Amino acid sequence: RQCRIDAGLRQSEAAKLAGISQQSISTYEKGTRIPLAPAIIAMARAYGVTTDYLLGVSDNPMIVTYIAKEEE
Repeated sequence: RQCRIDAGLRQSEAAKLAGISQQSISTYEKGTRIPLAPAIIAMARAYGVTTDYLLGVSDNPMIVTYIAKEEE
């Protein structure tokens, strides 16, 4: 829930962005249902955080992009 609020989204807006129902968002936030991987990925993208952050595995919400150095 806090990720959604931090993203400035209502449940209905988050649901539309994530491509899942508002009812699903509600049940996930209440803890009455556990989201499957596709829903977790979709919510993380909608909220602009990593799946690790959404799952509580990481304290860092930022998405990190690594750029490989070209070999000389």
